[in-house]
Amino acid sequence: MNIGTTHVPTELIRHAATFAPADPPRAGTVAFWPHPTGTDTITVLDADGTEHTHPAVLVPVADAVRLLSRARRSADAHPAAAFWGAATVLALQLVARGRMLPGLSPGDHDAWRAGPLDAADVERVRALADAMPGQARAMPTPGGALLPEAAPLIRAFLDAVADTMPRTAAAARIAPAPRAGSTTAFAGTDAQRLPELRSWSDRVAAGIDTGVRISLRLETHDVEHAPFRAIVQVHSLDDPTAVIDADTLWTGTDPRFGERARPAVLLALRRAARVWPALEPLLNAGVPDRVVVGDDDLGALLGAATARLAAAGVEVHWPRDLVRDLTAKAVVGAHDRAPGDLRAFLGGDTPLGFDWQLALGDHPLTAAEMDALAESHRPAVRLRDRWVLVDPALIAKARNRSIKPLTPIEALTAALTGGIEVAGERIEVGTSAWLDELRERLADPDGGREPIAAPDALAATLRDYQLRGLRWLDRMTSLGLGGCLADDMGLGKTVTLIALHLHRRAASLDAADPAGPAPTLVVCPASLLGNWEREIERFAPGTPVRRFHGGARTLDDLAEGFVLTTYGTMRLDRARLADVPWGLVVADEAQHVKNHTSGTAKALRTIPAQARIALTGTPVENRLSELWAILDWTTPGLLGGLAAFRRRWVKPVEADRDGPTAERLGRLIAPFLLRRRKSDPGIAPELPAKTETDQPVSLTREQAGLYEAAVREAMAELRDSKGMARRGHIVGLLTGLKQICNHPAQYLKESEPRLDGRSGKLELLDELLDTILAEDGSVLVFTQYVTMARLLARHLDARGIGNQLLHGGTAPARRDALVARFQDGAVPVFLLSLKAAGTGLNLTRADHVVHYDRWWNPAVEEQATDRAYRIGQTRPVQVHRFIAEGTIEDRIAGMLRDKRALADSVLTGGEAALTELSDTELANLVELRSAR
Repeated sequence: MNIGTTHVPTELIRHAATFAPADPPRAGTVAFWPHPTGTDTITVLDADGTEHTHPAVLVPVADAVRLLSRARRSADAHPAAAFWGAATVLALQLVARGRMLPGLSPGDHDAWRAGPLDAADVERVRALADAMPGQARAMPTPGGALLPEAAPLIRAFLDAVADTMPRTAAAARIAPAPRAGSTTAFAGTDAQRLPELRSWSDRVAAGIDTGVRISLRLETHDVEHAPFRAIVQVHSLDDPTAVIDADTLWTGTDPRFGERARPAVLLALRRAARVWPALEPLLNAGVPDRVVVGDDDLGALLGAATARLAAAGVEVHWPRDLVRDLTAKAVVGAHDRAPGDLRAFLGGDTPLGFDWQLALGDHPLTAAEMDALAESHRPAVRLRDRWVLVDPALIAKARNRSIKPLTPIEALTAALTGGIEVAGERIEVGTSAWLDELRERLADPDGGREPIAAPDALAATLRDYQLRGLRWLDRMTSLGLGGCLADDMGLGKTVTLIALHLHRRAASLDAADPAGPAPTLVVCPASLLGNWEREIERFAPGTPVRRFHGGARTLDDLAEGFVLTTYGTMRLDRARLADVPWGLVVADEAQHVKNHTSGTAKALRTIPAQARIALTGTPVENRLSELWAILDWTTPGLLGGLAAFRRRWVKPVEADRDGPTAERLGRLIAPFLLRRRKSDPGIAPELPAKTETDQPVSLTREQAGLYEAAVREAMAELRDSKGMARRGHIVGLLTGLKQICNHPAQYLKESEPRLDGRSGKLELLDELLDTILAEDGSVLVFTQYVTMARLLARHLDARGIGNQLLHGGTAPARRDALVARFQDGAVPVFLLSLKAAGTGLNLTRADHVVHYDRWWNPAVEEQATDRAYRIGQTRPVQVHRFIAEGTIEDRIAGMLRDKRALADSVLTGGEAALTELSDTELANLVELRSAR
């Protein structure tokens, strides 16, 4: 595009600007006046009609465009210059939209002009004309002392800009007009006089830009044969209020429409007929005013033809009384009666109907109306005394109403999420009244109106939130559905489950169930067997409880009560356990079966029960697929297969951060996952405060030397390693660096080490213990390394501080004795390996928790902290996390803080995730930096 080549000073926009048209349009100029150094002159009219001559600078339109476009936004611009700046913007927008037409000027010169203008463009021209300052058109018309009319002057300026734009050196070789006398016509800047093209120019104008447009108004016609006819309407672009039918234009005169209106209508109809052939009869009609619309033509109009007509400038107006709000909705269970026994229904495989239901507005069609619609082969039908336009896809749904049968669990999933996936596509669904009622009943896991009190046999007073948990568990299990009780550690999941067993036992006795009360199987880590047995004996005295564990385990003479077993024993003896008619199967610390492909998880799935309950404080440690593994065990089929779950939920939620999908997943999971936290209002207000502190420590000189040497050697090895070998080197490096941060003796594997004075963490621990023990406090010290725990025990023994050590190799009986000894106050310091003692233990004697090293998963550390911070704790708990300054521990601590700020459902993957870092990223992570 050519926007001029002459440099024009920007200061010109401070002066009044007036446009002077010319023939050809591109020869027009913009005069800036009065200008003290102007070499040209301009004669203008004042408001009183007096002529004045002023010095001026005349700028060709091609050069003025850039200047005027700046004037529109410049605070220094004269109002008249700013006005023509606004007109310049409109002109450039028209050119950018391709609104340019070739033709001849009144003097037969080749010229481009702006057009065709649509109604919005005409309205913008009218608005500009109303806002034009007097000085913007102060140049009088030739041969008279009158100011030019505003709208025609603006149109002339638009034409001048349009005539300037396409004239480039490259375009000079292109001539759009037929039989042009010069190859530079319509492309070169020199004026070309081409009178021989006048006929062609008039045809272009008549067919495209005559100031009129047409539209089609549909009216009802013949109910039996052709229900509609299309009436041709003619609109004036200059006056939006001027609209007449084509027959009025042909049979009379209307001063608002000129001589060229009729040929323009015919040409517009010819263009429209190319995209909608139903208009072809009008092309040979004496008066092209109306045409009957057949079924096929109406179907095309309901499809793509309307959009194609709009692209050709022809709008379609449908009758106001025509109904277009016929809709289809997939409905579950619309024709199925509510089951008498919801438990049997939800636990069975009786299919439910999943059908299309059509509705007119908010009113569903009757079966007879659906049948009539299915038999129709017309795009418009009479329904309830009204014409209704029907999409062919809706007729297809009326003919094939059944989508597919759904299992009870699939139907429940659809009710909870409002949709279901069919052939990879999500379909929004509605549900029958009884399914809606069931959904409402399940939608609030923490609510419900079931009047349940604590069982008489329970030797405990349940808190309000525990009673609500009991109500939820009873509601789910009575329906044959499972659930995951995922309260924070220490909020009483065990006593709530015991209360559920007693409640179900009492209900069975009240109902005189001939089978009698069914036993409950609890599967848990070995470290929790003693805790479960003590809690049952404490809260349900007299209830039979046996351990199915060890060489002498037996299920003989089992009638009711509790059976406690470990995950390992369950895996080995699943066949014997599967033969028992369990009332409940409970998976405690259910994160142990988060890997659905593990032998433990597979074995657990083979044990049938009336209902399954998962207990865990961390339903998701790393990935949503872990939650799938738990809920697919408690309520099989709820979340579909794992591959479908990953496609439908995991990728949108975890990878794409899709909020609406996450919200739907939340609605689906909410009834089956009861998650309460200590921080929730009204959960456990009697819990004392918990203070968490990251405590940085400096490395000793020995630690710093070892750290830098380990990094240097490892990075050298990594340069020549790939694949699994590289990952192994990285894991070894990370482990070594954490051990150096703990104590050089651990890293160097010294058999008889000197411990004092070599570790910043050990020095800080000594300082803390001096304060804690002076205040008669008790402390839990967690480390992920048994070797480090043994070194700490040796150090504390040397200092005369009472301590004891629990790790994964501690026998269950010894474990129980250690817990009791600490709770009785026999020793003030309890050293624990994090993995073995991070769950299940009740250690409320402690009012301090020390994380000597980091597990790099906040959920695991919080579980460990909850050994002390739980129901029964009466003193404030202080949590101390030791972090070696300037090391990898320091950087990971920052990463964990950021992770917590995002969400607690998907947490860091730990060391495994770090093995995928590049050499540069890894070096930045592990390098030793000076503490700030």
